[in-house]
Amino acid sequence: MITEPAFYAVAVPAVILTGLAKGGFLGALGGFSVPLISLVISPIEAAGIMLPILIAMDMVGLAAYRGEYDRKNLVILLPAALAGIAIGWATAAYVTEAHVRLIVGLVGFVFAARYWLQRAPHAPLPGPDRLKGMFWGTVAGFTSFVSHTGAPPFQVYMLPQRLPNALYAGTGVIFFATVNMVKVIPYAALGQFSAANLSTVAVLMPLAPIAMLAGVWLTRRVPQGPFYAVLHAGLLIVSAKLIYDALGTLL
Repeated sequence: MITEPAFYAVAVPAVILTGLAKGGFLGALGGFSVPLISLVISPIEAAGIMLPILIAMDMVGLAAYRGEYDRKNLVILLPAALAGIAIGWATAAYVTEAHVRLIVGLVGFVFAARYWLQRAPHAPLPGPDRLKGMFWGTVAGFTSFVSHTGAPPFQVYMLPQRLPNALYAGTGVIFFATVNMVKVIPYAALGQFSAANLSTVAVLMPLAPIAMLAGVWLTRRVPQGPFYAVLHAGLLIVSAKLIYDALGTLL
């Protein structure tokens, strides 16, 4: 088990932030968890520690948003995400995390920046789109496998539809619950679940349901306008951080 105070000084806020995001509030800010924890341990170890915690949060989310989801979007996104996970597993030895962070960061940053620079509240809202959904679902599955950063690609596809808060959050919960459960097999095959990692998970786990339920509570009470403004702001911040981290590694 990890015992260094510096680790928990970073990991505890990361888990709380992730719970708020997975509860539907703050959106892509949950993608900060692995980058934050990677400040004190390796990104691979951080991803292994976070996956069981993410799955515990998913279970809370499935109960909280039971019956609230968009079936058409999930039918498009989930098969594509599974393909993305398979691609991530097959290319794990060749694709660096820095390159994935850079790509995800650039896509998310441009998308979020457009929201703030070209806001058109009266424009027709798009519905589910098979081609776009297959593409972004695959990207989300791949980036989620590599570094738990599947939220920005998911949001690039889902946010323009401006679904009701709970419907959007419930769709995301089912999507990532499925993705995270599927990731257990390749993560185990790659040796991510060491005894030390699982002991550390046990220490952090009690924070998971508390933070998740707080995110659900906020999602159900914040009006839709501010809700989507917060999501886009979170996406912008996370994307900028991903770009910064990637360039710091690559340059």
